[in-house]
Amino acid sequence: MTDARTTRIERGDDRIVVTLDRPQTRNAIDQRMVDQLHEVCAELEVEPRILILAGGDGVFASGADIAELRKRTAQDALAGINTRLFMRIARLPMPVIAAVDGWALGGGAELAYAADFRIGTPRTVFGNPETSLGIIAAAGATWRLRELVGEPLAKQVLLAGRRLDAEESLRAGLLGEVVEPSELFAAAHRLADRIASMDAAATIATKAVFAAAADEHPDAELREQAVLFESPEKHRRMTEFLERRQRKAATDGAAR
Repeated sequence: MTDARTTRIERGDDRIVVTLDRPQTRNAIDQRMVDQLHEVCAELEVEPRILILAGGDGVFASGADIAELRKRTAQDALAGINTRLFMRIARLPMPVIAAVDGWALGGGAELAYAADFRIGTPRTVFGNPETSLGIIAAAGATWRLRELVGEPLAKQVLLAGRRLDAEESLRAGLLGEVVEPSELFAAAHRLADRIASMDAAATIATKAVFAAAADEHPDAELREQAVLFESPEKHRRMTEFLERRQRKAATDGAAR
């Protein structure tokens, strides 16, 4: 792999921020970017932290790199180059937040769909124009988008080329929040702060159970809960909760 970077990475104790950085192609996702995002996934699988994914000013990602796509063969399609990356991102132990400013098209939209949360700006636009290029949205949109916004709206995007602006995306639940572009990173970090304030082990367990197949319930929950019931962190947090309640009751009683 070439040393040329297509991402900028900031590492913190409880989160990693990855900014897509190919401004000359409007952050089109090429093989180098795929490789670098796999490196981030490998790191987060060993040391789970929250992942914030962002693009540049006015564009999240314009899609897969068309110059590369045009050269790809049936064998490349079956290898699932973007598909397997986005599945890996979706399966990261801790939550993934996509901070989407501007265009998120094709593979860029599918990358955002793979996140657990999406925050946008008034200029955010999602779309999957793959059929206009003679291909399909094969990196998750054909099933993730239906789960996110429902079948009728997903079909309009995938089969009729409809693009969803920020207002439509917020109404459909595709975006959880819309803020001004200057506030986007702050909003993403506020959400990350809320997640980080929770018990990491419980958050990881919840995400894993949420992703479990229907026939794995309720056993999946019960297995995870059994582990957490024995954790020192569960005891500490519940003890603090009970002590706070006792202090509040004593304060309320004295006030009477």
